[in-house]
Amino acid sequence: MAYKISDACISCGTCAEGCPVNAISEGDGKYVIDPDTCIECGACADACPVGAPAQE
Repeated sequence: MAYKISDACISCGTCAEGCPVNAISEGDGKYVIDPDTCIECGACADACPVGAPAQE
């Protein structure tokens, strides 16, 4: 199950920098994860300072 970024996102971009498949992009007010590209590795969740990414 792909990861999704919650409203806790502070738009710092740390998750996008840590994503090995570039599945994360800047959205409207928070970053978003493309579920078709996400490989469910958890790198975004490990990198995020506020714990915004989580598995759906």
